[in-house]
Amino acid sequence: MTYSHITTDELVLIESYYHNNVSTARIAQLINRSRQTIHNVVTALKQGVTILDYYRQYKLNKKRCGRKKIILPIKQQDYIKDQVAKGWTPDVIIGRSEQPIGCSVRTLYRRFNEHLFDEALLPMKGKRKPNGHKERRGKQAFKRTIEERTTDYPLFKEEFGHLEGDTIVGVHHKSAIITLVERLSKVIITLKPEGRKAVDIETTLNQWFSSIPKCLFKSITFDCGKEFSNWKSICNQHDVSIYFADPGTPSQRALNENSNGLLRRNGLPKEMDFNLVDQNFVSGVADRRNRIPRKSLNYQTPLEVFLSYIDGSYLSSLY
Repeated sequence: MTYSHITTDELVLIESYYHNNVSTARIAQLINRSRQTIHNVVTALKQGVTILDYYRQYKLNKKRCGRKKIILPIKQQDYIKDQVAKGWTPDVIIGRSEQPIGCSVRTLYRRFNEHLFDEALLPMKGKRKPNGHKERRGKQAFKRTIEERTTDYPLFKEEFGHLEGDTIVGVHHKSAIITLVERLSKVIITLKPEGRKAVDIETTLNQWFSSIPKCLFKSITFDCGKEFSNWKSICNQHDVSIYFADPGTPSQRALNENSNGLLRRNGLPKEMDFNLVDQNFVSGVADRRNRIPRKSLNYQTPLEVFLSYIDGSYLSSLY
């Protein structure tokens, strides 16, 4: 049974019973407390302590209850600040174990909530859209559905080479960046098109596929945006299967949606004009994220996992 501290009402009852010569054992029975608790109060009353003074002292003693607060050494605090500034989360800092930290993941998160570290550097929280939201976009016809992907690739969840794709738009919706995420390694690939029309997306993807080994990637799953309406020519030219998630269901491309949020926080915000940046810049943003360990990858970085499947000499042409 969980212990609860004695209340002011109980103290008043104990004092009343004491002045009426009720025994300690009987008081304990009447208010359902241990005899030792009642004995402590009665002893104080016999010594002339008022019940109010007893309660004040009790509250002071109560503050010293429980485990003492963990204070991390300066070296560990500096390490945490450095890694969080690089985009690491508390669970990665402790799980990666490059530097021993004298507290648990939960305690470290609590230190961020107490503003001992910069909480603004932690990943975003909350929903993008309220409950009950109905998606009205993405009415493309003649597209491959996500159900066909399951039939074409029975081992989809276990094999390397399946991408999730999307675009993130810049300020005033005048520019865009193509984002691709390999599902098994979680590596992020960013491509800079000239514009955000379907022909711009098609041209950029064709150039990218032409620069990488053929059949390295088996499929791409996009959302239903109009910018991917030229998908058939990409499929035929590069022998890659392209599928589309159902409208209004970002959970079918959850990895890509999460990666887009990370990119937004780490160099590609909504208020940026992507026409003013080049491919080297957007690749650098992706590379920074790909070098941060992930708990879901057993605290390896996406890049480390990705390189375990491909020849490292191809890396410069990929992103």
